[in-house]
Amino acid sequence: MLGEKVGSIKGPTSMKALPAVNGSPSFETNAAGLSGTLAGAEVMSFATYSATMRADGSFYGECPNSGVIMTADGVATFRATGTGAPTADGGFSFRGVAYFETAAPSLSSLNGVAIAYEWDVAPDGEASWELWEWN
Repeated sequence: MLGEKVGSIKGPTSMKALPAVNGSPSFETNAAGLSGTLAGAEVMSFATYSATMRADGSFYGECPNSGVIMTADGVATFRATGTGAPTADGGFSFRGVAYFETAAPSLSSLNGVAIAYEWDVAPDGEASWELWEWN
């Protein structure tokens, strides 16, 4: 069950093609300098993730501990997984779970908690990351 909303982060992304995986298209997305709030703190977010198309046309994606959150009192790293698909307008929409690790006091409530997310990217590359505590 989804609990309290813990974050909303927005900003630009860029995407590039990667070598195919078993004949399926694969992409890398870079999200650099996104801003918003997380656990009540103002943050900047940086991440690189990859996604590969599955047989049914959906995508499975991972950010394998290559996400960074920066805030005034420290940093956090995160890993995430999710599934999604292209949208009718040319963007992408993913849903998944992220896990944070930090010593920053403002973000410490995220340690040891599964965070459910919605990751939506518009055709122009603008992304929105909405996050909820998963109870």
